[in-house]
Amino acid sequence: MKDFQRFIAARIGQVPVSGLHRFFGIAASMPDVISLGVGEPDFATPAPIAEAAFNAIYKKPIGYTANSGLMELREAIAQHLEKLYTVLYDPKDEILVTVGVSEALKCVFSAICNDGDEIIVPQPCFVAYEP
Repeated sequence: MKDFQRFIAARIGQVPVSGLHRFFGIAASMPDVISLGVGEPDFATPAPIAEAAFNAIYKKPIGYTANSGLMELREAIAQHLEKLYTVLYDPKDEILVTVGVSEALKCVFSAICNDGDEIIVPQPCFVAYEP
């Protein structure tokens, strides 16, 4: 057993290698293949977005946000949902921002499921959902 393995939970060894992960490895080894995998666009970040990110990092104070996300972002999401779907959500207590769907699902299922509850995961799905 390698030294680092003693710190890894045994259940992690039960998670099968993703077929999608293997597929991306094969595609990456082929010089004429352009991978359009999950979250990997085939274009550079547009200049206005890169500039806004730069300005946010170097010209604004950096620190932790509220656990539910920046109020400004939650307000913008509420406005977007109202415009797009004509639904009203209160950004103060009805909208939560996470870093991704996997984190959001973990938060939801941790909040509503108890030990022994069964979760049915439809297939195909993102490789991290089932584990």
